[in-house]
Amino acid sequence: MMKISVTVNTCDLTDRDLKQMCQLGIDYVDFGKGSSFPGVKEQGYPDLDQLLQLRRRVRSFGLDMNRVTLPDFTDRFMNNLPGCEKELENSSLAVKVFGEAGLPIVRQRFAGDTAPILTTGYKAVQRGGAVARGESLGLMKNKPEVPGLEAREHFWSRFTEAFRTLVPLAEDYNVKLTVHPSDTPNHGTPFGGLGFHRIIDAFPSKNVGYVYCVGTRAEEGGSALVMDEINHYGRKGKICLVHLRNVRASLPTAGAFEEALLDDGDLNVFKILLELRKVGYEGCINPDHITQLEGDSIDLDQNWAHSGIGWKSSSIGWGYSIGYVRALLTALAEFEGKN
Repeated sequence: MMKISVTVNTCDLTDRDLKQMCQLGIDYVDFGKGSSFPGVKEQGYPDLDQLLQLRRRVRSFGLDMNRVTLPDFTDRFMNNLPGCEKELENSSLAVKVFGEAGLPIVRQRFAGDTAPILTTGYKAVQRGGAVARGESLGLMKNKPEVPGLEAREHFWSRFTEAFRTLVPLAEDYNVKLTVHPSDTPNHGTPFGGLGFHRIIDAFPSKNVGYVYCVGTRAEEGGSALVMDEINHYGRKGKICLVHLRNVRASLPTAGAFEEALLDDGDLNVFKILLELRKVGYEGCINPDHITQLEGDSIDLDQNWAHSGIGWKSSSIGWGYSIGYVRALLTALAEFEGKN
């Protein structure tokens, strides 16, 4: 049976955070920033003892840790600048530490896997004045150039350089090594539909997979694309975690999109969960990029303005989204005759 996780962008979780997660019925915690773990600022990778203490504390509230994030590959690594080998070393050591701590999923971030200059973000006002993230191609005053073939191949060369080292470690330490699709999925971004195929063609290991983001992929091709990709990657066992959000429109159909509440976009979220179940997915459903409701205090990021990108106990939107997913999972079990 699928479970529910939420993303946090700090390791300094309060008792209030963890109590509320437990009360809402959350099962797992995903850690979205590699720099947040104790030891990273001091030595470049997490400290195992402090990581184990953190996991024991999370488990004492009836939760557990699910996905964690490796130290970022910055522009220094991606441009092969002096000192870049240290970033690969730190990421490699982090895989070992997370594996030794028994954590199942690690995500690697790469500088340049998005191209935010290609769209204009805006404040999308929706039902009852709820605020969500919108992005548009048509609102761009000066059209920047799409990254060309040379830039794409350079990115790919650095990506493969990293994965040649990290994949064997993931296999040795029994962790799933994942990437997230490029958000926003503009033309030329490396982790779009074809980029995902390219990754598993080059690295067919059972330990390589994806944080599959329903919202990001819907932004590129709507519901049909999402259903096709779930079927394709799910059958291959490549979906390790699902980010679930709803959106209105898409870049190909409208030249723009807006994130939306789970019940208020173009996607039928129940059908998506049903498709995940059909392909045997039993991992976590993580409601992400939370719409801002009246009175909310949300975790904002300049790259995704108007989205709540990380858990906050003060966010009404988080409570709504978690309750909605729990209800859908209960309905799914009833639909299958398991209740």
